[in-house]
Amino acid sequence: MSEKQVARAFAEFEVPVILVSLLNAREHWATKARRARKQREAARMCALSCTLFAEIAAAIADGAPLVVTITRIAPRQLDDDNLAGSAKHVRDGIADALGIDDRDARVQWRYAQAKERHPGCYTCRVRIEEAPAG
Repeated sequence: MSEKQVARAFAEFEVPVILVSLLNAREHWATKARRARKQREAARMCALSCTLFAEIAAAIADGAPLVVTITRIAPRQLDDDNLAGSAKHVRDGIADALGIDDRDARVQWRYAQAKERHPGCYTCRVRIEEAPAG
């Protein structure tokens, strides 16, 4: 495997939030809005506090394509559409930190999940890496 085919990891960090299925949540609008604001701000602050964030921001400013993988860590898994919806506010916060709109074509968003064996243990891991060439 050549060096060009291997993506170079820029950063990996955790955002201490619980990603819930937004499509299935039956909550008051104010509760949803409060969660959205907290998740977005937490993701933005975690990204900005990452030690290699200046390198990430410079890469995106130079037009380098990035891959951002948001991994939901929880005791139970969600189906695909609920997984993407649960990470919406984290995605928005990371885009805010990068100074871009989350629709920007330079960033490919991916979603994953990992099962946590301990009940009540939830978190979110974010990995930002340079997109593989070619």
